Amino acid sequence: MKRILTATALSLATTGTLHAQPGTSASRPAIRPLGAVASTSAEPLGLVNNIRALPGGKLLVNDMSGRRVLLMDSTFKVLKVVADTTPGNPNSYGGGVASLIAFRGDSTLFVDAQSLSMLVIDSNGEVARVMSVPRAQDAMMLAAGGIGAGAFYSNGHLVYRGMPNIRMQIVNGTPQMGALPDTMPITRVNLQSRVVDTVGFVKIPISLPNISRSEDGKMSVTIEVNPLPVVDEWAVTPNGDVAFVRGRDYHVDWVEANGTRRSSPKMAFDWKRLTDEDKTRLADSVKTLLDKQAAANPGQGAAMATAFGSMMGGGAAAGAPRMQVMISANGGPMGGGAPTRAPQVTAPKINVVSPSQLPDYQPPFFATSTRADADGNLWVLTIPTKPQPAGSVYDVINGKGEVTERVLIPEGRTVLGFGPGGVVYLAKRVTEGTTTTTTIERAGVK
Repeated sequence: MKRILTATALSLATTGTLHAQPGTSASRPAIRPLGAVASTSAEPLGLVNNIRALPGGKLLVNDMSGRRVLLMDSTFKVLKVVADTTPGNPNSYGGGVASLIAFRGDSTLFVDAQSLSMLVIDSNGEVARVMSVPRAQDAMMLAAGGIGAGAFYSNGHLVYRGMPNIRMQIVNGTPQMGALPDTMPITRVNLQSRVVDTVGFVKIPISLPNISRSEDGKMSVTIEVNPLPVVDEWAVTPNGDVAFVRGRDYHVDWVEANGTRRSSPKMAFDWKRLTDEDKTRLADSVKTLLDKQAAANPGQGAAMATAFGSMMGGGAAAGAPRMQVMISANGGPMGGGAPTRAPQVTAPKINVVSPSQLPDYQPPFFATSTRADADGNLWVLTIPTKPQPAGSVYDVINGKGEVTERVLIPEGRTVLGFGPGGVVYLAKRVTEGTTTTTTIERAGVK
């Protein structure tokens, strides 16, 4: 949602001219439309987290809000309910986050963070066996298929983004957050030996919370966000290469399956310089949109308050970041770090960082913008820097780190995943109140 607000504010607030950064070319491929939509799903679906394309046009669909995994045929007819919340169903869909990961051959892992389990599903939607997650502390990130690239299987390893370890202290009765990291490791764990190593690091967006306590004991939370952070993206290609797309200068660093590391040259991009006036207008516009959104959805703030209170107390909500809570008073230690009772928290107030903290150049992409297709290309959803047709434009980057195409996705759609033979699956999402419905469309790349 913040991405949509920022994109809207950018279109209203920035007037900067284009400047090519040193070392980049001014030429870019012309934008072309995606191929025609061949079929559309009719099954009522909730918030579809991710999919897994299978031979013969079949599709495993993770309907996260519907708490079910479906096997569909090439016409999107439901062939089988693989997992759901039906009492007595041995293939249960838990109450936390869950995701699909392409596994060996045509098999798929269904990772359920709540049960710390992974169902191995064959191409016919049958559960062949159940595995435990390799490390319990990483279950949430393994199951977070809707957070950026999610997780991948590659050459006997699971590859995924590490989990932030947020440190909190209780000082004179008020929680205080420690410094938040601006990078996260991309982790690889061997499924046989359970040995863990770090493949690389990505720069991530940071939201800075400030917590205070009123005289009646209630907590007040203010969260400061950067609407235009410079971040990195990552994905794993079908041949096992891990690609790191760098937002600072728009190039790709590669870690090949054999461990070889290489870097591609900077890619061409229509860089837009942001003047001080642009930054001020952007910050003001985003703050206005955030305030309007909060006023229109008061229940959202209450839900955030409840989740934040639970996260600070003894009953952390499923999928919440891990916190080391240390009790102290007047800066001195007071206990062994035992969990405290969840406090009352008022609806958080969201502010925007100072305009001086915004980047001098508009970055090429937001977080969670990159996917790898079945042919080894990276698809990066770019932030427009000049007028373009209605819809979203993806840069298609080959294994050499070159932008070979720029593809226009129809308005109101996002890329959900890819299938063999140049197939693209799109998600058309409609949100009314707190309910999101999804329609899946199958289209050709050309």
